[in-house]
Amino acid sequence: MQKEPQAEKKIILVGNPNVGKSVVFNSLTGSYTTVSNYPGTSVEVSRGHCQIDSENFLVLDTPGMYSLLPITEEERVARRILLEESPHVVLHVIDARNLERMLPMTLQLIEAGLPVVVLVNIMDEAERIGMQIDIPLLQEKLQVPVVGGAMGRGKRGLAEVREAIGQYRVGKATFTYASDLEKDIQKISALLLGDYILARRSLTLMLLQRDDEIAQRVRDREGDRYAGVESAVNDTIFARRVDLHLRISLERKRICKGLLDGVVTQRSGQQPALVDRFSAWTMNPWTGVPLLLLVLYFGLYQFVGGFGAGTIVDFLEGTVFEEFLNPWVIGLCEKYIPWYWLNELLVGEYGLFTLGVRYAFAIILPIVGTFFIAFAVIEDSGYFPRLAMLVDRVFKKIGLNGRAVIPMVLGFGCDTMATVVTRTLESSRERIIATLLLALAIPCSAQMGVILGLLSGVPGALVVWLACMIGVFLLVGLLAAQVVPGERPMFYMEIPPMRMPQLQNVLVKTLTRMQWYFMEIFPLFMIASVLLWAGKLTGALQWLVEAFNPVMRLLGLPHEASAAFIFGFFRRDFGAAGLYDLQTEGLLDPVQLTVAAVTLTLFVPCVAQFLVMQKERGWRTSLVIFFLVTGLAFSVGWALNRFLLMTGILA
Repeated sequence: MQKEPQAEKKIILVGNPNVGKSVVFNSLTGSYTTVSNYPGTSVEVSRGHCQIDSENFLVLDTPGMYSLLPITEEERVARRILLEESPHVVLHVIDARNLERMLPMTLQLIEAGLPVVVLVNIMDEAERIGMQIDIPLLQEKLQVPVVGGAMGRGKRGLAEVREAIGQYRVGKATFTYASDLEKDIQKISALLLGDYILARRSLTLMLLQRDDEIAQRVRDREGDRYAGVESAVNDTIFARRVDLHLRISLERKRICKGLLDGVVTQRSGQQPALVDRFSAWTMNPWTGVPLLLLVLYFGLYQFVGGFGAGTIVDFLEGTVFEEFLNPWVIGLCEKYIPWYWLNELLVGEYGLFTLGVRYAFAIILPIVGTFFIAFAVIEDSGYFPRLAMLVDRVFKKIGLNGRAVIPMVLGFGCDTMATVVTRTLESSRERIIATLLLALAIPCSAQMGVILGLLSGVPGALVVWLACMIGVFLLVGLLAAQVVPGERPMFYMEIPPMRMPQLQNVLVKTLTRMQWYFMEIFPLFMIASVLLWAGKLTGALQWLVEAFNPVMRLLGLPHEASAAFIFGFFRRDFGAAGLYDLQTEGLLDPVQLTVAAVTLTLFVPCVAQFLVMQKERGWRTSLVIFFLVTGLAFSVGWALNRFLLMTGILA
């Protein structure tokens, strides 16, 4: 990560997920942003620049957090940024419809001594449901700048936010807890003599709530004095004989209720609008499942699979590369490069240009590009949190929670990208289970498009394939939830307003993700090309094909199918296309075609996904998943072949 100029003042955006932080970030910074992992973590942080009153600012969009007392890795990173980045302003974005739930974190930020500006966002939705919020009165009570806005529509409040940041002056507010807690806070705070970014009052409260990371920071700052601090904290916790974490949380809620007295009024008699009723339908299983199927059909199958994987890929690969670029580059190499091995590396069957570049630009780029657009539209509409609520009960059975629906849906576009997104899940247990299920039972759009076309001409084959995918997904998830150690997931998620997607938001999100694609994924395609090239020249590729022949016999498949499985590791759609060629040549009957399609879909992830798995989960976990998925794929294929032959379903 590039080191930012020390003189540049920093604006740090914080807040719960789904309160509009990203929209505020994009509104402040425009399109000139970078996304990179925060040092020492796998959590991404967006950074951008803006100018306010002729002064340059660095803007950081932190991961969503619910409290200064972190639970997830994302919350830990968000707090670490507050502890280490020395902000000029902390812009706390909160949902106007849920002030009582979000103000406790505002209190924590203020009592931590941070320079807070509060943006009460989504005011338009609050007003639509009859809420009136007295922003000046709330500002008077909090003693920090408070701005009302609706950044999703017309950037309402953006000018006021910029003014509050440019003219920020440190305020001083004190919120008083119960008298016994106040005595404990003052006693322990007086023992903290080190140099801290956060106020000693805030540190004391977190020590009383058993925050290990803060305890370590205090130990480092206090040195020999820490023994006295630790003793005072332990004595206080023992003397109170109550859950101080709960007690402090209840005190903050009491204070917030007092702060909101007279600030929020609600008009009665408001009828739910159509958008609110539609929002409820998306979370009700009876209506939500049909709506989900419609979204998957039009958003993924038709737009990504039909338009992206069909129309655009046909044009780029069939016309641009096959008719123009490939012949031109091959001609240049044949004219100026006399060495066979180098020609093969550059423009051979598995060459860097003829396979790596062509695959990345002509096949995967259109598919993930259209998927990014579809994903951004669905995301900006507010549908994903509702989908998470819809599937949460089922996902809990397989060791995940509703939040895991996002990487799972992403997997239908690109499993490699989805594997990276699993880093947003709360626990290591969830990330391992999600990675396993993505590698096993979630076909990427490139592979799924070919398989759907492959099976569409065989009555019943598509139903069998779909039933196998769903069954394996749920069964392996249930078993993994029992085997993988760790705590069961908790689920909490803010539900943002459902609205028409904003074109600017969709474009910014799509372009940012496309930048990620080229930075993270494109090099992996070049590595795959080199491996295939080396395998061809050394004969290792042919040896692998022959080694697979006994496995093909167990599955009831002809030996020609071996190549499809080998190539499927390097290119998922290429392996499926190999089956398509075998079907065209009449080498596969309906049973063999269905068995091959199911086994190939469950087969090991492509090399790009495997390399990303190694990066995200480490070699040990990646290899375990690799061999487990391989064994499961062939076991399911063998069992399915026996079942179809005995029942004659596809005869």
